[in-house]
Amino acid sequence: MPYLAVLLLCLTAHVAAAEPIYLALLKGTNALAYLAPDGKLLSSVPVGEHPHEMAFSPDRKLLYTTDNGVMRIEHQGKGGNRISVIDVSSRKRIGVIPLGDFYRPHGIDVDERTGMLAVTVELPDRLLIVDPVKRKVVKNFDTKGKTSHMVTLGPAAQWAYVSNSGSSNVAAINVTSGETKLIQTGERPEGGVLSRDGKELYVTNREAGLITVIDTAKHQPIAHIQTGKGPVRIAITSDGSTLVYALMHERKVAFADPRQRMQTGYVIVPGEPISCHLSRDGKRAFVSTETTDTIYVISIADKKIVGEIKLPQGSAPDPVVELQ
Repeated sequence: MPYLAVLLLCLTAHVAAAEPIYLALLKGTNALAYLAPDGKLLSSVPVGEHPHEMAFSPDRKLLYTTDNGVMRIEHQGKGGNRISVIDVSSRKRIGVIPLGDFYRPHGIDVDERTGMLAVTVELPDRLLIVDPVKRKVVKNFDTKGKTSHMVTLGPAAQWAYVSNSGSSNVAAINVTSGETKLIQTGERPEGGVLSRDGKELYVTNREAGLITVIDTAKHQPIAHIQTGKGPVRIAITSDGSTLVYALMHERKVAFADPRQRMQTGYVIVPGEPISCHLSRDGKRAFVSTETTDTIYVISIADKKIVGEIKLPQGSAPDPVVELQ
């Protein structure tokens, strides 16, 4: 084969290999979907009933999903008590982690140093520390609040911050000693994200229309950022200059300057966005509108929608992340 033909073939293969893959957790159909940017379904991995959140292992070889068992946090029901373990490369569920007497797992974060999982459950309201190798709960802590929702591990994973959506506070829990400090927020705290230096935690308050800024050294609120109505999930760009969050009640994705403590713009989306994650290069945001079964890709720099993936009716997509 001529040299140029071989080179072209290699370059074509490289481009194809570099094509990004999106992972979308589908609450309505109990599956993890592997999607091409054009929306083509590449694979579908069955998980537990009504999964809510997911997180990679530190080496990104495994993915963990919280199989809540109830469609929405407001709905009644005992729910499930398992975490699914997915082998990312083989696209298969290779096991489950039983949670015993702890039901309705929701938020999840991973200690990048040890691989241990921090998981919130809503019945009863607890923070669990889960060993994914032994596949068991090794610690559990009372969050001292109601409807323990999302969790964010602080600097060095010494403290876990749990949003107690039903009691308008965040529980800062020392995962070694169990010491717990309650931090007052606005009504219905939900998602959280750390500043790049780990000194501040930004927590959205869905029914208060603001973001609470928490000092992670003092475990105290130090400021608020006014937003539109219904902020739910939140992310931060790689340079730390921009917060990106979904405004569920206004059907927008908005942006804020964490240093100036102010909202700086927004993008209108056709539907109620419930999730917000960034691409690996931090240039795009992925947001899902559960009720319209659609994922939107948003350019952060241009503040506009640059992609749309329409899923089958009833899929109810929630978190979306970029695999490569």
